[in-house]
Amino acid sequence: MPDRFYSVEQVAEHLGLHVRTIRNYVRDGRLHAVRIGKQYRIAHEDLEAFTGRPAPAPQGDADGRRPQEQQQQHTEVSSIVEVDAITPETADRLTSLLMSLATNRGPGHAPLRIETAYDKGRARMKVIVLGGLADTARIFDYMEGVLAT
Repeated sequence: MPDRFYSVEQVAEHLGLHVRTIRNYVRDGRLHAVRIGKQYRIAHEDLEAFTGRPAPAPQGDADGRRPQEQQQQHTEVSSIVEVDAITPETADRLTSLLMSLATNRGPGHAPLRIETAYDKGRARMKVIVLGGLADTARIFDYMEGVLAT
């Protein structure tokens, strides 16, 4: 399937941001784009990488509906896990494991985003997971394995 490209205006509209904001992201290197003539074009994969979620599919026919065979069901989980009474060493170990799982994924996987925060004073850790159902369940299994030891 050929690469799909979006204009800065299309990306701005999809993300609900101003066109200048998207151009600044491109110029700062936060959003990868290709300059064609005087305009930037953002690849579908680069938009997905930037947002951490699937990019919108291109519009189909005149009324905006895509053919039935192109429509795919998408399910995503947003989770916040709080862990109390966790040592700094265990928090570091868990963070390293989760970051490794999020970044070392093969091709064809849905985006997975993980963020962690550790509060030393309260010995509390928060883990935010955004991803598909199966990936999120697998992340929770790994977390349970680390925390059970």
